[in-house]
Amino acid sequence: MSKAKVAVVVDSTAYIPPALVAQYNIHVIPQILNWEGSSLRDDVDIKPDAFYARLANAKEMPTTSQPSAGEFHEFFSKVAETAESIVAVLISKSLSGTQASAQAAADMMSDYPIEIVDSESAAMGLGYMALAAARAAEAGADYQEAAAAARALVKGMRVLFVVDTLEFLHRGGRIGGAQRLIGSMLSIKPILHLVDGKIEPLASVRTKKKALAHLMEVAKEEMGGKSGVKAAVIHAAAADDAQSLHAQLSEILNPEEMHIVELSPVVGAHVGPKALGVVFYAA
Repeated sequence: MSKAKVAVVVDSTAYIPPALVAQYNIHVIPQILNWEGSSLRDDVDIKPDAFYARLANAKEMPTTSQPSAGEFHEFFSKVAETAESIVAVLISKSLSGTQASAQAAADMMSDYPIEIVDSESAAMGLGYMALAAARAAEAGADYQEAAAAARALVKGMRVLFVVDTLEFLHRGGRIGGAQRLIGSMLSIKPILHLVDGKIEPLASVRTKKKALAHLMEVAKEEMGGKSGVKAAVIHAAAADDAQSLHAQLSEILNPEEMHIVELSPVVGAHVGPKALGVVFYAA
């Protein structure tokens, strides 16, 4: 069996729909959820439904960690058996040590071509970049060209989200510039976004309904009337609200591609249940 020219690797925070993972033969390395003495592989040993149900009554909050350099080396070596090169598109280095582990593993395989891409993003922001790399490779690009296709989307990718509480981001140390919102009135709903790979505050409103309406306003302002728009709705145990957002966003943007994805335990541990967000960009 001949090897693929390029294999695309992502970590488990990408949330690419399973059908697309299979279609493009994308390789997913799980992040790690540490909880009550167990190390669980994200979305493998523990699924979102079980995680959010358990979180509701947990006395001890989970923590997260990235795959080690050794685990990345083992993973890359396995992928290398079926591909001539690897493009690894990974969660923002400002949010996780994942890229450092991946780079260390790549350095151990210096005779094998591996390109590490800092998505400066997460969720389907990261996912769409990986899909761009995979689609470029399918069209004949080499690994450097496929990596360039992913990197070309970094600055234009928008990830906005609303959390019920800043408690989870604060406790997990991923709060970034939103730190200044801590101590504000409990009734506010902070609207956050990723800027240069970091979580920053965008706005604060008093109700979740207004917060979600604001997400739609931003999407319309930034993408309304543009062609080639791709979008996604992300949620943490908030499927009904996600469906409603999907319908609204679809009407506003008329995107050529759109998905609804649920946040896995590793990201859910940082944003908390009922978080909702949107991802969009114009290709």
